[in-house]
Amino acid sequence: MMKNNKVFVITGATGVGKTTIARYLQDTYRMPRVLTHTTRPPREREEDGIAYYFETDNSFEKNHYLERVQYAGYKYGSSYEALERAWGKSPYATIVLDTAGAITYSQELGEQAVIIFVTVTHPDMLIDRVQVRGDDPLVVEQRIASPEFLRDVTLPKELKNVAYELANDDWAKTKVRLDLLVNDIMSGRSLPKKGKM
Repeated sequence: MMKNNKVFVITGATGVGKTTIARYLQDTYRMPRVLTHTTRPPREREEDGIAYYFETDNSFEKNHYLERVQYAGYKYGSSYEALERAWGKSPYATIVLDTAGAITYSQELGEQAVIIFVTVTHPDMLIDRVQVRGDDPLVVEQRIASPEFLRDVTLPKELKNVAYELANDDWAKTKVRLDLLVNDIMSGRSLPKKGKM
């Protein structure tokens, strides 16, 4: 594995803006996304190698996974192979993971994983944001009561002093903080203290 390469792991609860942040890093810094493998069938307009690596049960097992989950009867995982492919395009890549996945990346990759734990100051903002996305209010309520949401809304102890905590209340301020962090990492300057950004 290429030692100086980094993967920016964006994690946090539903509605905090993880995808927006990952897209910003991809567009602004040309960071490729580490694609996830899945055995679920492609949805309309999803292309293999762009949305996911679509696998059969058999082909899925041929990869070497950093982390994997079973969800709604399908397997999902992010592999060393996919990470190497992303790093083949750029020394800096991005991936969006839940906090359990972020902990695994941190443990497996050490300093190569730059964990950004995204929060908002007021949890009510999350409910508003998820409803704005047009998700069914009942589904929103269930999601916010789910153990996964409650797990992802607070920084896990395994990521204390490991993750950069980024409050994404105001997109203009978020971008400034992200730019500072990315520029420090890319220039090899001593990094800001992990914790709140």
